[in-house]
Amino acid sequence: MAGGAGGRPKAELVLTEEETETLQRWARRPKSSQFLALRSRIVLACGRGLTNTQVAQDLNVTKPTVGKWRKRFLERRLDGLLDEPRPGAPRKISDAQVEQVITKTLESKPPHATHWSTRSMAQATGLSQTAISRIWRAFSLQPHRTETFKLSTDPLFIDKVRDVVGLYMSPPENAVVLCIDEKSQVQALDRTQPLLPLEPGRPERHTHDYARHGTTSLFAAWNVATGEVIGRCDQRHRHQEFLKFLNQIDQTIPEEPGVEIHLVMDNYATHKTPRVQRWLAKRPRYHVHFTPTSASWLNQVERFFAEITAKRIRRGAFRSVPSLEKAIMDYVAQHNQNPRPFQWTADADLILGRVANVCKRINNSGY
Repeated sequence: MAGGAGGRPKAELVLTEEETETLQRWARRPKSSQFLALRSRIVLACGRGLTNTQVAQDLNVTKPTVGKWRKRFLERRLDGLLDEPRPGAPRKISDAQVEQVITKTLESKPPHATHWSTRSMAQATGLSQTAISRIWRAFSLQPHRTETFKLSTDPLFIDKVRDVVGLYMSPPENAVVLCIDEKSQVQALDRTQPLLPLEPGRPERHTHDYARHGTTSLFAAWNVATGEVIGRCDQRHRHQEFLKFLNQIDQTIPEEPGVEIHLVMDNYATHKTPRVQRWLAKRPRYHVHFTPTSASWLNQVERFFAEITAKRIRRGAFRSVPSLEKAIMDYVAQHNQNPRPFQWTADADLILGRVANVCKRINNSGY
């Protein structure tokens, strides 16, 4: 008999080799149900002879939780770790079949496709398409979806992340922090036929084709503290236009004793030309902080660009570049009537930890 400190004696928990292997597999599979993985670790720890108190401390859970799953395992072995069946018709799909579908989805691909569909998985496992769909929904699996990412190879990535994030979370006293970038090649698109407006039961409809009427570039500076935006539209986005935008910023923010301006920018060549460097050198109140290469997500103004694209540009119809520029500047003016800053909560350690996890997954992916 084994017992906890000061508690009643607990029944000894002895694992067979098969049970140990199954529990270890459940505990270490990256995308297992986290509840099942925790229960497996609890039972494995109890099987090593640890008391409930020791297991609770090691796994950061409560003693009643440890006692509950120890008891459930002793009564029903591995089946005791699974969720209780709900009232209704008896299940026709076993846990082994569910595990087979999940494992196959996560760890393999169909012979002649890049990802599984409900039909191909149903054919491979002998289950119905509806059953596959339910299993995927239960475990939040979406093989048809994909997202993009790119890791920065900047040798100063860590230093730049800490520098920029430090500005966001703990800006210097008497300083203005501005995130600057260009949204280039914004197209003035007009639909070839009039759109059909929103109706009950019908979304707004427009033609799939469009007529191009030229492009413009939006230069924007996002004030990290207030959420205000300084904006400017130009036909091109060379260093000449960027200097005009810097002059606009300089005129908008009056010079005050002791107040410095910190500019967060990416590594676009326009931002580093000799004329731009001379402009900055003549104005000592300006300090430039570059984001790492391929890390535009670190620049807060990108979030504003996403908003104006979704809310004003993407579904708009513009018959000329001036009409597009007017719509953009009207949006900026309306935004500035009630600006709100973004709440940046991810510190540098959290960001670097997530990047490290992605690196580990890439290194272990077999590519």
